[in-house]
Amino acid sequence: MNLLIKNAKLETGYIFEADIVTGTKTENFDILIKDGQITAIEKEISEPFIETIQANGKLLLPSFREMHIHIDKTYFGGEWIAPTPITEGIFTRIKEEIALLPLQLPVAKERAVKMVEHLIAQGHTHIRSHCNVDPQIGVEHIKITKEVLDSFADKITYDIVAFPQHGLLRSNVEPLMREAMELGATHVGGVDPAIVDRETRRSLELIVEIAQTYNKHIDIHLHDRDLLGALEIHTLIDIIEEHNFKNEVTISHAIALSDLDEGQLAPLVTRMAALGIDVTSTIPIGQNRSTIPVKYLYDNGVKVSVGHDSLTDHWSPFGSGDTIHKLNTLAERFKYIDERSLGQTWKYAANGLTPLDWDGQQIWPKLGDAANFLLVDGSSSAHVVARRCTITNVISKGKIIHSNTTVLEGEFR
Repeated sequence: MNLLIKNAKLETGYIFEADIVTGTKTENFDILIKDGQITAIEKEISEPFIETIQANGKLLLPSFREMHIHIDKTYFGGEWIAPTPITEGIFTRIKEEIALLPLQLPVAKERAVKMVEHLIAQGHTHIRSHCNVDPQIGVEHIKITKEVLDSFADKITYDIVAFPQHGLLRSNVEPLMREAMELGATHVGGVDPAIVDRETRRSLELIVEIAQTYNKHIDIHLHDRDLLGALEIHTLIDIIEEHNFKNEVTISHAIALSDLDEGQLAPLVTRMAALGIDVTSTIPIGQNRSTIPVKYLYDNGVKVSVGHDSLTDHWSPFGSGDTIHKLNTLAERFKYIDERSLGQTWKYAANGLTPLDWDGQQIWPKLGDAANFLLVDGSSSAHVVARRCTITNVISKGKIIHSNTTVLEGEFR
């Protein structure tokens, strides 16, 4: 696939006054894409016989990776239903799912397709979906999710996490988890082994063993707080070290990291960084909800990514799939109000990519980079995050996979 983007705005450096960043320098360039990679970035490129986008000064930015979503169980695309109150913690939702998920199977594929289409329109070129594996639905969600994501394989890349929502040990789904690996799941999941399975070490050992047997990665939900959550993370690290497990490990939520003091947090983060363990967060806000120390983790070697978890389902009615809005929430939560701090949040949604590094050196895009990016109606990445500017085009694997033809100049600026 060959594509020429004409007159796209690129960030080229920061504007400094003394040691303070007061703005972002930009220049317009043409970008030539061949076979899914950037092959030229020049002031003027003439290629008359290939598909061309007239960017008209729109800002080019790295595309997003949705690193935590559940496309398999959703109300999205269906009728409005608000969640019921939680009375027993996570077990309220587990009990609901026993009846709900089998009833939703007939519409699960249709709703998953609509979610993927929506996520693409919001700038995502990679999706990691967690999929229930439980006694009521078996591996049907794995099959449906893989079928749906495969149908978008020309547009996006994806991961599938086999997720024992009702407890790996508690619901006795080890055989189903192994079947999910055979069906194409890329990650072994788990959830709160101390609370749900009530056997922390045995549960975590089984997760690592399944992942090692099938040469898969791990992505585990850990919501437990304070020292209990920290103990779960330390135990997971112990087991990874004992088994010499080398594949990727993600901790989703990792809420305990928001509760620990410096003396408790620092050694845990050091252990996580040494093994390359990363974290995905929804950036929770609100009363009695803490947010993990995102920048501290990243600066100390623990990669952090953002995800939406859901759009609307029986867990939450609030998900939007809008990752620019998610970064806006992150910036507001941590009081990132200056040009540099706002723009640097982009890396949490784009696999570590930002146009400029902290010192203002241009590090993206470069020749040979994968052609996965967005055109946005904004003046800089900081402006886009702060004012939630509108995506006009989504390019993945060197081709246009979404165009917004209804953008109004100056919208929400």
